[in-house]
Amino acid sequence: MPTTANRRAHLDAEACGRKDAALARAFDLLGKRWTGVVLGTLSDGPAGFRALSRAVEGISDSMLSDRLSELCNVGLATRSVDEGPPVSVAYELTDAGRALLPALEQISRWAEEHLPVTDQNQRSATAPGPQEA
Repeated sequence: MPTTANRRAHLDAEACGRKDAALARAFDLLGKRWTGVVLGTLSDGPAGFRALSRAVEGISDSMLSDRLSELCNVGLATRSVDEGPPVSVAYELTDAGRALLPALEQISRWAEEHLPVTDQNQRSATAPGPQEA
């Protein structure tokens, strides 16, 4: 017969497994290059593709398009089309996307305090990655 301690340990392991899975899902998305920068740029409010492309220095149009599509697909951003003329497209964070901003700010603050700036990571923050070359 299972003891209370055994049941508690089993429930703790299940909760830990769920948290690990949730964290893995979050970093599967947020760990992709440019995703955090695009989210941060959208924190200023709705923006068109060209404005985003200019604001996120070093990102290619195809990578920006991929990241925006992914953010829209997971419900962190929306894409709205104004039929114009001229036709214009704007991207905006959803409530779920805005809810992520404090966490991104905390991660940024943590990185400033605990991760040293090196020539390599400073170059990689502005240089196109292998998929963009």
